Amino acid sequence: MTNSKLAFVFPGQGSQSVGMLSALAAQFPLVEETFHEAGRSLDYDLWDLVENGPEDRLNTTENTQPALLTAGVATWRVWLEQGGLTPALMAGHSLGEYSALVCAGSLLFNDAVSLVADRGRLMQSAVPEGEGAMAAILGLDGDELETVCSRAAEGQIVSPANFNSPGQIVIAGDTDAVKRAIELAAAAGAKRTILLPVSVPSHCALMRDAAKEFAERMNNITIKTPTIQVLHNIDASSRSDATMIKIALAEQLYQPVRWIETIKKMKEEGITHIIECGPGKVLSGLIKRIDRTIEVLPVYNPPTLVKALETTRDLD
Repeated sequence: MTNSKLAFVFPGQGSQSVGMLSALAAQFPLVEETFHEAGRSLDYDLWDLVENGPEDRLNTTENTQPALLTAGVATWRVWLEQGGLTPALMAGHSLGEYSALVCAGSLLFNDAVSLVADRGRLMQSAVPEGEGAMAAILGLDGDELETVCSRAAEGQIVSPANFNSPGQIVIAGDTDAVKRAIELAAAAGAKRTILLPVSVPSHCALMRDAAKEFAERMNNITIKTPTIQVLHNIDASSRSDATMIKIALAEQLYQPVRWIETIKKMKEEGITHIIECGPGKVLSGLIKRIDRTIEVLPVYNPPTLVKALETTRDLD
């Protein structure tokens, strides 16, 4: 049964950790079964990697992406198995958008597993190691940071990549340009600037070539109309046409993630409760900073699952 007040969101890269979902898997065999299903598409034991590491291998983009996709799908399957309500809306942060599309019935799980592994490889190979960077800028608004990036570019690329929450925006681009933007942001009054430990400058123009290759890769994938509306990162709007969904997924590689707009759109649509489906609580923290009136419930282990099921059971 679909509930008009409930939405689901799925985390992206950065939420992974060795041992994630182990407590949930201990109680619900469906978790491990889902990881083994994904592993058959990858030709390696994804569950073993997630449970035992090594951490540096799990954190390699081409491994992180299928691991987090599978974590989201596994948690969603447990939710349904336990009689959880079907949400009216879904969204995912960056890579999490693929988890949302699988859970909404738009993408077949096995297709998505191999697709995001290829997405990770294309992203990794798009920019030589050390030549791209990302940084979190705290305390400046979007317009201020747009100005900072414009001044810092000096013929290179640097731009806002993730509009995560008010006062927390991530920038991406050429390493030198990102470093110049960090200095200018600090001078403009940023409360804090953090160079992020990532090897791929996602959601900026440096990913345009990868996006072209990825668009060609998607020609081999069947995409259906989602049974649950999925709000896409590039504009916080949903799509029902397969071609338009593919275009949105390709553009997502080099366009910023508009997470603030996504959560505001959910609120406008009458959403009162959001479940973060998958490891960690990163999105829960962001959503609370965007709109404190929405109740956010992360689900990643048995106690959080029970709480979310009980809290949402009587939504009318």
